[in-house]
This record gives sequence, C-alpha cells and structure tokens, in this order.
Amino acid sequence: MGIFVGLLFGLGLFLIVGPRRQRSREASPEANWHRSTAELLAQAGVRGLSPSQFVAVSVVVGVVVGFIIFAFTSTVSLAAAFFVFAAFLPRTLVVRRRRSRMHDLRAMWPDVVDNLASAVRAGMSLPEGLAAVGQRGPAPLRGAFTRFGEEYRATGSFSTCLDRLSDELADPVADRIIESLRLAREVGGTDLGRLLRTLSTFLREDARTRAELETRQGWTVNAARLALAAPWVVLLLLATRGQNVSAYDSPTGVGVLVGGGVVSLLAYLLMKRIGRLPEEGRVLRP
Repeated sequence: MGIFVGLLFGLGLFLIVGPRRQRSREASPEANWHRSTAELLAQAGVRGLSPSQFVAVSVVVGVVVGFIIFAFTSTVSLAAAFFVFAAFLPRTLVVRRRRSRMHDLRAMWPDVVDNLASAVRAGMSLPEGLAAVGQRGPAPLRGAFTRFGEEYRATGSFSTCLDRLSDELADPVADRIIESLRLAREVGGTDLGRLLRTLSTFLREDARTRAELETRQGWTVNAARLALAAPWVVLLLLATRGQNVSAYDSPTGVGVLVGGGVVSLLAYLLMKRIGRLPEEGRVLRP
C-alpha cells in the first residue's frame, strides 16, 4: 500500500512539475520578453520599432533626462534617480497608448463583425470579405485588412495571411474572429453567419459594460497617480535650492532616495493591481 501511495505521489509531482519544465525549455525568458514587448508595441499601434530599438530609445531618454538633472543640480544621486524614472517613461507612454487604442478598437470590432456577416450573407468568399473590411470597415483597421487583401492576392495562402493579420492586429477579439473564419474555411458549415451575429451582440454588450467600469474607476486611478508623482515633483523643486542639493549626495540622502523609490514602485504596482480590470488573453494566437 505504501509503495502504491508513493507511486501516486511521484506521478502527481511529475504532472505538476513536468509541463512547467517543458514550457521553460520551449521559451526562454529572453524570448518571452521579446514576444511580449513586440505584442505591446503592436497593440499600441507602434510600427517599425523592434523591442531592441525600443529599449535603446528608453535608455537614451533616461540618459538625456539624467544629464539635464545633473546639469541643473550637480547631484549624481538625483540624476541617477530621475534617469531610472525617465527610462521607464517610454514604456509608460506606450502602455497608455495601448490602453487607449484597445479601448477604441473594442468599440470598432462589432462593426467589423457586422461587415463580415454582411459579406457572408452576400455570398462573398472569406478572403474577399476580409479584404472588403479594408474599404468599408473602421478607419483605424483598414490598413491591416487592406494589407491582408494585397498579400492574399500575391500569395493565395489564406492560412498564412490570417496568421500575419493576427500578428499585426495583436488583439484577442481579432484572434477569435480569425480562428472562426479559419475553421469555417477548413471545415465548412452554414452557421458562420449566425456565429458572427452572436459575436457582434456579445462584443457590444462587453464594450458597454467595460466602458462604464472604466469611467467609474478612472478618477480614482488618476488621483493615485498624482499622489505617487507629487513627492518626486516636490523633491525636484527642492533640488533647485543650493543648500538642499548636497544632502542627497550623502549616504543618508542616497538611502532616502532608494527607499522612496522602492516604496513608490511598490505603491505603483499595488495601484495597478487594484485598479486593473480583467483583460482577455490571446489564447487563440497563432
């Protein structure tokens, strides 16, 4: 009996640890970071900028801001502190742009689905229906669907063009639509029109509910951001007075800056955790 229990325990451990080790071998942390950063840039609508170039831009921004602070205060510790903050500024702006763009796209996807459903009812093929969105769909999405049509006419590979369209849009709703169309293309069936109409109704309800929640919590999140930034703005103003600058180059001053930076970071992460609404993951990405 003891041997049997031990075997079951070992099997359970293998089932828990084994898949995680397999996933860690398949994708290294560097590859995961590169993919997540590329997806962030795509969702923010930033084209022509690779993750490595984005990091280089962030470092340059940090160096420039740090040099300006050092030129005005001649304090290495303050310059280093604001170098760190400035280096994260591009990512903060990209995340904000991504949030704004995803909010706008959330209201546009029902119209895209309606256009596809109309194309299906009119007897158009699926590639023609997708390419038509580049002409009749929402303006911010026309470019991606127009490039899909051009690439499909050049290659004739529907599946490959869908994969590239999904990578360019980098949106979970787009993944759902694309996989539905791929399945309809490969398997066939007569329920695609009804599926698209049901999806359109669901997307409209979800967008309306999320917009109400974001409006209600928006002022709270903005107030928390202001409270987080206020001490550092005051610190920068105090640093303009000569008698206050030298204190921050002492070990105690450096400790105060490091401690304040750690507390600010923890408060920022906690604020994001509390104020974050659940987002749909890209489980259907190619």
